[in-house]
Amino acid sequence: MADFREQRVAVKFCFLLGKSGTETLEMLKTAYKDDAMGKTQVFEWFSHFKNGEMSIDDKPRSGRPSTARTHENVEKIREIIKEDRRRTIEEIVELSGVTWSSAARKEKTTEALSSISKDEFRQCFEKWNKRLDKCISVSGEYFEGD
Repeated sequence: MADFREQRVAVKFCFLLGKSGTETLEMLKTAYKDDAMGKTQVFEWFSHFKNGEMSIDDKPRSGRPSTARTHENVEKIREIIKEDRRRTIEEIVELSGVTWSSAARKEKTTEALSSISKDEFRQCFEKWNKRLDKCISVSGEYFEGD
């Protein structure tokens, strides 16, 4: 198993500079090529740093209970999704502080979506549809705003 300590230092450095997890992952891939740490690892370390855990050392693993599926985390993710349903899993991870694998779980997503009223969903869908039309009209070129 590879020693990723050097890369953890790089991830912490990027975090302290205000880089996103996605930007950090791309930089690691550029620098370390096939030896770069994976997406999940990068986002988990971002989560540690965001929670104030600034050590780059691994924590003991045996018997450690899951901490991601708490009522507080589910509510936090639900609110993030309600604010903007276009958010990517990476954005949800950065805003909520949970790991990528936790944010991507189908059960949480289903639970969060089930709590949204039909009217809220309809309004969101209409906004999404307008944005899609805008993307098509500009032939996929970058634009800001709705």
